[in-house]
Formats: sequence, C-alpha cells, structure tokens
Amino acid sequence: MGERKESAVVNVDLIAVPLERAIEPGDDLGALLAAALEKKDGDVQAEDVWLVCRKVVSKAEGRIVRLSAVEPSERARRFAREFGKDPAVVELALREAREIVRMERGHLITATGPGWVCANSGVDRSNQNAEGYATLLPEDADASARRLRRRLESCLDVAPAVLVSDTFGRPWRLGQIDVAIGAAGLEVLDDLSGHADWSGRVLEHTCAAVADQLAAAAGLLMRKDAGTPAVLVRGFPYKAGDGRAADLVRPREDDLFR
Repeated sequence: MGERKESAVVNVDLIAVPLERAIEPGDDLGALLAAALEKKDGDVQAEDVWLVCRKVVSKAEGRIVRLSAVEPSERARRFAREFGKDPAVVELALREAREIVRMERGHLITATGPGWVCANSGVDRSNQNAEGYATLLPEDADASARRLRRRLESCLDVAPAVLVSDTFGRPWRLGQIDVAIGAAGLEVLDDLSGHADWSGRVLEHTCAAVADQLAAAAGLLMRKDAGTPAVLVRGFPYKAGDGRAADLVRPREDDLFR
C-alpha cells in the first residue's frame, strides 16, 4: 500500500440539445445539431463530448422500414403467434441478427453489428415519425460517429468527441441503460491496471468503460419521452484517441455465457 492520494474532484455538466422537428431520411444531422446548439445560445468546446441517440442517426441514414412491406418467414410467424409479437418486427430482428443468442419465453436476444447482444436486433418502433414503421441500428455506428464528428467540426469549427448511444437491457439486472454503440475522437476504455487507487493500492484488473459511462450519464436527459436526441457532456477528462465502440464488445473466446 502506498500513500493515500488527494481526491481529484471533477465537475461534469450535461447540456440537453433538443431539435425542433423530427429527423427524416437524408437530413444533415450534424448541421441540424449545430443549429440547435446555436439557437440555444450554447457554445461547444473541443474537450466536450456529443452524445447522440442512435434513433436520429438511424433516421438520417434511412434505416427506417415500413412494417407492412415486410414478409415474415414461417419461423417469425410461429414465434409471433406463440408470444403475441408483431411478426414483421420478429422477421426484421431475424434478418438483422448475426447470431440468435436466445429465442425462447417470448424473448429474442441476438448478436448484431460488431457483436452487440441486444433484444430484437435493435429493431425499434418507439418515437417513429408515423405509425407502422421501425428503425434499425446503423449499419456501422462507429462510421456514423466519425461522419457526424467531421460534419460538426465543419459547422462549429471545433471537433469534440462524438458518441452514438442506444438503450440496452442488462441480463443480470432489471431496467435499461444507455450504452455507446458508436465512437469518434476518444478512447472508449480507460485501463487503470498498474495505477494506484485512492488508498495507494496498485490496481490489477480495473478497466473503465468510459464511453458507456458517458452514455449512461447523458441518458438521464435523453429519455424516450423527453424529445432530447443529443446531449453535450462538458468537463469530463477523457482521453482523446481513435477508439471504437466496437472495442467494447467482449471477444467471443472470453465470453463465459455463450
């Protein structure tokens, strides 16, 4: 045990950035966010982090599906009949899945994208611009975050980090929480192994999921009924870098439960 360190106090501000209208396919999301911030008389600093919900990213990228245009497979129909689900949503979840993790007791848990394990492959019917539609996850949310960061820089003349967040359930705990599925401009993990804790003890296996921590904090202002698709996080001392949200996925060989 080493000497006890002086506590480092960090004050973090969360700044909600609402949009005036719903996002449509093809919208310039970066320009709309920049305009919304300016209308709020807000500024942006290079050390800020933009948290943007994946719903508006998916909409801007055209990842929207009309459910009536989906022809469900027999597998989707059987599952939907047994558990009272929408067969079109089940079919979309099956199509988007890279792997079916669990499909039982009314739950469809899949691995999709870079390996996100989530319900229904992220197919989401909430907060749609019209009834009968669903949004899919971005095809590559890390690429989405990089594009959004470049566009925000061109509009605001500074390049803060960007995280795309989504709401995920947790297998061992009740309730949902926002996590990062896309990242640009920061390291998503902070490996503290080898550093001393506050009491002076050297840490051995501590690695903080910084991107998820930031997403969860911003999620306090990004509730589904709040109409706030973006939040600026200010004051958090993150590490700039080229981290990807895909780096947060546990490698399959280290997964004890699949």
